[in-house]
Amino acid sequence: MSPIESTAIIIAVTIALFAWNRLPVIVVAFAAALSLWAAGVVTLEQALAGFGDRAVLFIASLFIVSAALEKTGVTAWAGQILIAKAGENNRTRLLIIIMTAAGCLTALISGGGAVAALMPVVVMAAIRLRQSPSQLLMPLAFSAHAGANMLLTGAPKNILVSEALEDAGLPGFGFAEFALVGLPLLLGTMAIILLLGRRLLPEQSSARLPADFSRHAQTLVEHYGLVDGVFRLRIRASSPYVGMAPADVDLAGYPGLELMAVQAGASATPLRAPAVSEGDYLLVKGDAEAAAKFAAEKHLALRDDAADEGQSLFSRHSGLAEVVIPPRSALIGRQMFPGMVTDSGDLVVLAVQRAGADLEPSDVLQAGDTILLEGSWKALDLRLDDPDVLVVNSPDLVRRQAVPMGTGAGIAVAALAGLVLMLATGIVPPAVAGLTAACALIVAGIVSVEQSYRAINWTTVILVGAMMPLSTAMVQSGAAQLVADHLVALTGGAGPLVFLAGLFVLTASLGQIMSNTATTMLVIPIAMAAATSMGVSPRPIMMSLCVAGAASFLTPIATATNLMVMGPGGYSFSSYWKLGTPLMIWFFIMSVFYVPLIWRF
Repeated sequence: MSPIESTAIIIAVTIALFAWNRLPVIVVAFAAALSLWAAGVVTLEQALAGFGDRAVLFIASLFIVSAALEKTGVTAWAGQILIAKAGENNRTRLLIIIMTAAGCLTALISGGGAVAALMPVVVMAAIRLRQSPSQLLMPLAFSAHAGANMLLTGAPKNILVSEALEDAGLPGFGFAEFALVGLPLLLGTMAIILLLGRRLLPEQSSARLPADFSRHAQTLVEHYGLVDGVFRLRIRASSPYVGMAPADVDLAGYPGLELMAVQAGASATPLRAPAVSEGDYLLVKGDAEAAAKFAAEKHLALRDDAADEGQSLFSRHSGLAEVVIPPRSALIGRQMFPGMVTDSGDLVVLAVQRAGADLEPSDVLQAGDTILLEGSWKALDLRLDDPDVLVVNSPDLVRRQAVPMGTGAGIAVAALAGLVLMLATGIVPPAVAGLTAACALIVAGIVSVEQSYRAINWTTVILVGAMMPLSTAMVQSGAAQLVADHLVALTGGAGPLVFLAGLFVLTASLGQIMSNTATTMLVIPIAMAAATSMGVSPRPIMMSLCVAGAASFLTPIATATNLMVMGPGGYSFSSYWKLGTPLMIWFFIMSVFYVPLIWRF
């Protein structure tokens, strides 16, 4: 069997297995790579080379950057803006904002970078607005495909077609010249998704989605009966408490108020300094009017966000956590009451309940009792990693959603801005830009090495690496060249428009199983030769090829962006072609009929 026949059979079986959707996609991808090696089409080094490819490293680095943005609350901040702009349950406006953001961001960096940055924001917005993420994530990826044609930096294929013209002694495409076709492509893509998306996309996601903790503080204080009952009061410079020993702070003159703790302003932990200073906090429990009177008389400031019920207890430095006493815990039989400082000295007990009822100070803990704790996020993370308590919701997960623009947010935004700048200017290759941003975030302590490992979607990374040998096999075996030669023979003599139609079919078909960069590199010499033989300008042919290279809608393996949304969106292999088919038709019309109107033959 010839290498061409072996490659064709392996590709056909691979596509069939992907469509069957009964085997894990990673198993199918590895089987394809190893089958190409077993058939002698590629060497073992070529079969495994994808795992060291620059694109794979770039995708992995983008997951780390995305995790840093989520951890520091940048994603929560962006999600709040997105939700505010979209309005409650306004699917159309939400989709327009998502697709516009994806298209514009992709034009500056890449589809993978744009989707990685926006995907957690979109999932969060979907949860809060009670929308199915499956209705939003595929539009996010597909609008990134259209946005890739907006500027020269949108995708590597744009640079390839421009350089091909320059190599032929012709002027290349300008930086923003792509927008002449890219902007109509994006607008048409958005219109099709708005009109047909609801019917062609699955309504429910099969993926397990994260809980919404955006109003977690309010939920906790309502559950424990603390609404309008717990206040953090900041000590001003003019307060009489400045310079006083923490033990001497007394609220005896204010009936209805109870002092729970004196906390350090910088760390939000119980104050251990010998004297109270400006910026420290008093944590008090009691009536709202009494607390306001107390604050006014003692020159104390309510936190700026205290207007939101419970949110005054969440800040960049401190928060709440709910724990349950498990069986055989060492805390069983001990007394615990509101206002008590834990043995570690850095957490304050706000409430203790059994079956929803508050315990008396004289009661002892039993298995199943719940405790509400307040303290710094660092202390909550550290102290609650204890077998004597079961944490109901991880403080780390709560902080990511409930505290917009938290600690380290500035560094994360700076790393993202640096990444965008490096990608937009082309100072360094994309893989170098991504790894630089990821390493900077790790060195700055925004994410640890272990957290970066967990942040990477290894299914996506491994799948991309395992599928790359297919592109190598098609080129190396001569299968791609054979198909391209037949296309020229069939369509070249029927005129340039017929040739453009055949070119689109070839490029878009290959683009469903190969990267659009590899597909574009393969078809460029054929397209240039055809332009010469037909005696027409290659500029419209190159731009048409660029549009066809972006039409990767029918399979999840077509692009990294399609793969990235597959898991979070709960999509199957067959989910893509339903919405992808009308978009393919739109790209075909633009490629064959619109492009020659702008770039004349």
